[in-house]
Amino acid sequence: MLQIGFIRENQEKVIKALAKRNIDAKATVDEVVQLDEKRRSTQVELDNILSESNKLSKDIGDLMKAGEKSKATILKEKTVILKEKSKDLAEKADALANELLEKLYTLPNLPADIVPEGKTPEENVNVFQEGTIPVLHEGAQPHWELVKKYDIIDFELGNKITGAGFPVYKGKGAKLQRALITYFLDKNTDAGYKEYQVPHLVNEASAYGTGQLPDKDGQMYHDATDNLYLIPTAEVPVTNLFRDVILNENELPVLATGYTPCFRREAGSYGAHVRGLNRLHQFDKVEIVRIEHPEKSYEALEGMVEHVKTILQELKLPYRILRLCGGDMGFTSALTYDFEVFSTAQDRWLEISSVSNFETFQANRLKLRFKDKDGKNQLAHTLNGSSLALPRVLAGILENYQTPEGIVIPEVLRKYTGFDLID
Repeated sequence: MLQIGFIRENQEKVIKALAKRNIDAKATVDEVVQLDEKRRSTQVELDNILSESNKLSKDIGDLMKAGEKSKATILKEKTVILKEKSKDLAEKADALANELLEKLYTLPNLPADIVPEGKTPEENVNVFQEGTIPVLHEGAQPHWELVKKYDIIDFELGNKITGAGFPVYKGKGAKLQRALITYFLDKNTDAGYKEYQVPHLVNEASAYGTGQLPDKDGQMYHDATDNLYLIPTAEVPVTNLFRDVILNENELPVLATGYTPCFRREAGSYGAHVRGLNRLHQFDKVEIVRIEHPEKSYEALEGMVEHVKTILQELKLPYRILRLCGGDMGFTSALTYDFEVFSTAQDRWLEISSVSNFETFQANRLKLRFKDKDGKNQLAHTLNGSSLALPRVLAGILENYQTPEGIVIPEVLRKYTGFDLID
């Protein structure tokens, strides 16, 4: 969430920055500033009345001690009137504060200066590409055919149990899935990330804290009885571990990782581009989260990008890195790099990771701060990345590693799978 003080002092800058997201924010910014002016003036009026009331209370005490009860009674009558006024003003101030908060929740994060202009994914900037795209044998198939051929993932069985988008992993498919999860976690913990096992349901405060609400309301699975949400990513519970926390500066950076299933309604997603593992309602993902000093967060972002690169290099998958344009960035992000793996059988790039710096946007919602060397509380910067999302990584492995004899397991995974071929 943007800080109201920053908006108030940088209105034109905020409007110009959000224009990079193709958002005309002038009306909202004007409304936010006006609401804040009303809230501030109401608070000043309330503070003055409370101050006057406190003074009267002291005067009443002095008069009572002096035996001047009649004068004290007159002042008591004034305090009754002031008490009613202060109650009305307090309610008005609270209402204005809530209205302001709801309006601030609708404003996305400001893009960093290096975020490119653009409205669509086609305008994202390719900043790095590595790996050789394999030449497949004649008759090579996309993964949704391969999984049936080798009986390792069953989409129809998942549809029977739950519905479309909930696959069942079987035999070597389940072992390969588990191998990838363990491998990703080992890579992350070896790099200094502390592993957490976290709940898969979160409360409303947690969903607001990391910015899923209200932006993604309707895209998250919601249990209305208990008002809990199935997580769309481990980012939500892992980052919320530090909600309402004040860290010491010497505790930064904080590095965390966790594996969870992820749940997304993906309403409106149809077509050949979302076949098979390309888009699911439930999928597995390993996430990395960092809490950083503001002066070091962009250096940390580059480190996260390099970390994900090493995983894809070890998997020997052809990949590229895109810097997302303003129109394709997530609501909470200041800068995002997307990783995509090339699926040779589908002849297309598949997104398998997003690595983002949110600057203070989440921390402001979370009240996640650190105490600097001068003893002042400052908002931290938060970052997160997929390391990695499994479905499309798995799709890339199945399709790029297929041979006439079967699907070869990447060498780095064989100690986890216990086999080197799916046949």
